[in-house]
Amino acid sequence: MNKPKGADDFSRYERISRNIRKTILDTVHRTKSPHVGPSFSIVEALTALYFRFLRISPETPGDPERDRFILSKGHACPALYATLAERGFMTVEDLQKFAVNGGALEQHPNIDIGRGIELSTGSLGHGLSVGAGMALAAKAAAKRYRVYVMLGDGELNEGSVWEAVMFGAHHRLTNLVAIVDQNGAQALGDTKDILDLDPLGDKWRSFGWDVVEIDGHDFAQLFSALGLEACGRPRVIILRTIKGKGVSFMENELLWHYRPPDEIEYRLAMKELGP
Repeated sequence: MNKPKGADDFSRYERISRNIRKTILDTVHRTKSPHVGPSFSIVEALTALYFRFLRISPETPGDPERDRFILSKGHACPALYATLAERGFMTVEDLQKFAVNGGALEQHPNIDIGRGIELSTGSLGHGLSVGAGMALAAKAAAKRYRVYVMLGDGELNEGSVWEAVMFGAHHRLTNLVAIVDQNGAQALGDTKDILDLDPLGDKWRSFGWDVVEIDGHDFAQLFSALGLEACGRPRVIILRTIKGKGVSFMENELLWHYRPPDEIEYRLAMKELGP
């Protein structure tokens, strides 16, 4: 596993994150698509994964030894597509095919290994189960690849998630990493009001997982958590994040789960994101 180079290296990742947010914003504005808020909350985590930790290459996307990443919270696919484009798995032309008739990129991910999409997702609660199966297959075949699954905190309302949590612990899937985007909100309101998850870390611990809780927008903490060695148990990294992170009038506003920015909001948001 690669190790972080130090605080003086973070500026590169911050610049990549800004580029990804601008691509997300441009994509949802152009197509009048939803989910800019839950896309923005995972940008730093995706940047750390795709530009530091995942053993992948756009030149050999089907390498059987590659690490796998599954975006279980598939509605945040604008963030995944923007990250894959920044990493070289997709082109600008590919992004132009998002959310249009006959286009290659749908509003939830559709499996396309050549473009770096490992699994079709969107119906919440399935990603961790599939990821656990991939991790078990790797273990059975003595493969070195690791499986990372990004879930939303609202997604943890699904009982199938906790079945996969039990399965991962039972089979000691040390090559499985769950990443929970705990931005505190879901489609219809605050997560704590719909189905309170606290104490979230203790729940995962009680199921036999190693738990790391961090600021999901802090690269030092992301690098430290993602760089930890396996410890005999599957690991969950709980990210404390801000829905709509990066644009002041979008942060912690449920409206941006659904609504695309109009022209004035788009220009204001782009100005905030900077050059």
